[in-house]
Amino acid sequence: MSQPRPRPLRVAIAGLGAVGQRLAEALDAGIPGCELSAVAARDKAKAARTLSTLRHPVPVVDIAELPPLADLVVECAPAALLPQIVGPFVEAGKKAVVLSAGALLSHEGLVEAARRHGGQIIVPTGALLGLDAVSAAAEGEIHAVRMITRKPVRGLVGAPYLEEHGIRIEDIREPLRIFQGTPREAAIGFPANLNVAVALSLAGIGPDRTSLEIWADPALTRNTHRIEVEADSASFSMTIENIPSENPKTGKITALSVIACLRKLGAPLRVGT
Repeated sequence: MSQPRPRPLRVAIAGLGAVGQRLAEALDAGIPGCELSAVAARDKAKAARTLSTLRHPVPVVDIAELPPLADLVVECAPAALLPQIVGPFVEAGKKAVVLSAGALLSHEGLVEAARRHGGQIIVPTGALLGLDAVSAAAEGEIHAVRMITRKPVRGLVGAPYLEEHGIRIEDIREPLRIFQGTPREAAIGFPANLNVAVALSLAGIGPDRTSLEIWADPALTRNTHRIEVEADSASFSMTIENIPSENPKTGKITALSVIACLRKLGAPLRVGT
C-alpha cells in the first residue's frame, strides 16, 4: 500500500529583487516538494504587479507576517533585515535559507537560536563553487584558504569600505586591489558583495583565518572568484566567472543555487555533500 504523499514545504520569499523574482518564478513553475506561499517586499504594490503573472498568485505581506504562512523562508533582502527575517523562523523550529551570509557574523545568536529551538539556517553555495570539497577537507585539517575576488567596477561602487577609506574606482584604467584582509572584515566593508567569502569561511576554517583579496577591474564584465585550499587531505584551486544578474552585485547563478538547494530538500536522489 503506497504511503500518502507528504504536504509540500511552504516557501516564503523575503525580498523581491533579481534573486527573489527568479526564485518565485521557479517555484510557480514547479519545484517538487515545495510551493510558494507568500512574499514580503518593501514596495508591496510593485511586488504584487510583478507576481501578477504567476499561475498561482500568493499574498504580498510585511516581513512580520511571514512565519505563520511558511515552513521555510528564503532571505533575499538587504543584510540589515536578516535578524527580523530569520529569527522568528528558527525560533519556531523552521528553516531559513540565507543569502546575506556576511550578516550572520554579526548576528551569531541566530545560529544559537536555531540550535536551541530545532530550526536550521542554510547557506547555499550561491555564486561560489567547491563548498562541498571545502566542507569535506574541514573534517580533516585545513592549513590555509585563500580567495581572490575580481569584479567589474560597477559591482563595487558605493561599498562602505571604499567610502570610508576615500577610495575612488570609477575612473581606474587598470586592475586595482582595493582590499586585503579577512571575510569578517569584508562582511562589514562590502555587505552586498562578499557573502561568498563568508560562506567559504564558514565551510572551512572560519572568517578570521581565511585570507581574502578584492580587486576592481575595469576590463571585466563578470564577477570572478578564485579559491585556493591547502589541507592534509588535498590541495585544490578553483575559479568561477559569474555573469551578473540585473543587480550587478549579484551573479545569475545565485538564484539558480537557491533553486537547486530547494530541489535537494525533498529529492529522492541527492548528489553532493
